[in-house]
Amino acid sequence: MGSGATIGACLVTRSLCGVSLRLHDTATREQRDFVPLRAGTVSMYVCGATVQGVPHIGHVRSSLNYDVLRRWLTYSGHDVLLVRNVTDIDDKILRKAADAGRPWWEWAATHERAFSAAYDALGCLPASAEPRATGHVTQMVDLIARLIDRGHAYAAGGDVYFAVRSFPEYGSLSGQKVDDVAQGEGDCGDKRDPLDFTLWKGAKPGEPSWPTPWGAGRPGWHLECSAMATAYLGPEFDIHGGGLDLVFPHHENEQAQSHAAGDGFARYWLHNAWVTMGGEKMSKSLGNTLSIPAMLQRVRGVELRYYLVGPHYRSSIEYSDAALSESVSAYRRIEGFLGRVTERAGTPGVAAEVPAAFAAALDDDLGTPGALAVVHNTVREGNSALDAGDHAAAVRAAESVRAMTGVLGLDPLDEKWAGGGSDTAALGALGSLVDDLLQRRQEARAARDFAAADEVRDRLTAAGISVEDGPDGPSWSLKDVQ
Repeated sequence: MGSGATIGACLVTRSLCGVSLRLHDTATREQRDFVPLRAGTVSMYVCGATVQGVPHIGHVRSSLNYDVLRRWLTYSGHDVLLVRNVTDIDDKILRKAADAGRPWWEWAATHERAFSAAYDALGCLPASAEPRATGHVTQMVDLIARLIDRGHAYAAGGDVYFAVRSFPEYGSLSGQKVDDVAQGEGDCGDKRDPLDFTLWKGAKPGEPSWPTPWGAGRPGWHLECSAMATAYLGPEFDIHGGGLDLVFPHHENEQAQSHAAGDGFARYWLHNAWVTMGGEKMSKSLGNTLSIPAMLQRVRGVELRYYLVGPHYRSSIEYSDAALSESVSAYRRIEGFLGRVTERAGTPGVAAEVPAAFAAALDDDLGTPGALAVVHNTVREGNSALDAGDHAAAVRAAESVRAMTGVLGLDPLDEKWAGGGSDTAALGALGSLVDDLLQRRQEARAARDFAAADEVRDRLTAAGISVEDGPDGPSWSLKDVQ
């Protein structure tokens, strides 16, 4: 059976895969079959940016991970409603704006635009809704009133607090005992219990405020997400996602206040791991950030996306220039293959279905490493078909590659990345020239004319092309980014 037949045999419909999507639920600490609340529709809330500064790769990893999940759910036939909030009022925003001598709202709006540009540059689909915290104070006040009426919140000294010990379920999401937690809010003499967390902050001179029955002030961070999630997705919805650092206290407090108010809230909790440097979480406070604008001066948006979605979403990414370079080279191998097929046989279409192994990988808790392994195996099969002159098989492989990379938001021939395909076509033309030189090199080596073989390799190296000899013959890629 030829390579084309092998690829064709692997293409199956989703209904025949025999594998349902399973996701690791933080709340239960195990993988669970994903069954949406309403058949055919998936509701997702993802904690978005606190727009205090320029986004770095640690910030956007989360949005990219949930973008892949959204694409896979959409491919699987679901209508996906994804809400990603913007925290545009926060202690850090107020402090940084004040330090810069700029209005807090202007500071927040400036950096909200920077995040929007970063999402777009890396291929994130637009959210179904992207609510700002400051636009939903009414919903927050309503939620506070419900909590007070149920005996789970109280006003004191102009602030409103959630009474943690009034809610026995507290700590279930993060797996902590109540007496072992600390909110990180500092001392406050008006709290009845140090465990309690702030729902509403009383007005302070020079800070923005909104009127409420308990006095003017501004919302607490945890309150914001509960109010916005339920405003757009209802009292119960399917998936709540965010970074691992949000499990406690943010998501623990979200769940507590929402359940205490009588809402079912999130049915599945997903958390992506961090991007680290030197073993530490990437953060502005550590000064070890890599901003998106700076990264896009070094690599293309699609290459940075490949680097960030390639590892499993629950695995940490330890940033290094070498790892980024390897990812760029890997993506360019996919791009180069599609370019060669385009140059020799015309632009390939998109296969109607993805290979079963690819589907199985993503159905297993969104296993992008396994999914990309299927992509690269198909690329190798397609290259072998091209070398054998079997253009029909190569086209089938290319169509399958496009289907898979499309699910991941990485299709090189998508107009988002290729600008109509010109860049990939250029790589295809380059590939034809390189393949011809490599064939001459192989012939020279077979004739034991090693000087001629080395001359070919030196010419390729000087042109910025790396050559690697493997058991299946030589492969090439554009040199790694510096």
